Amino acid sequence: MDQALPHSCNRHPLLIPRGDRWQIYRRLRELEIPCACPEDGGFEVEVNNPVAAVQVWSVIQHHTAARQQLVQWLESCW
Repeated sequence: MDQALPHSCNRHPLLIPRGDRWQIYRRLRELEIPCACPEDGGFEVEVNNPVAAVQVWSVIQHHTAARQQLVQWLESCW
């Protein structure tokens, strides 16, 4: 995995559970959103536009939210 992202004002550290980091990292890379897992155990993502921000939110929710939360969110969209 990448050690760290280059310094950027769009770089944001996130608190991601260790067990979910690899899957979230892989999905964000598929979406071409720069991210990294530095050696300190953190998780960093670079958000350069509103679409990337929504994609990051969606990927993290998909992997960390409880099923019932996801069901309620989906029902509220209908």
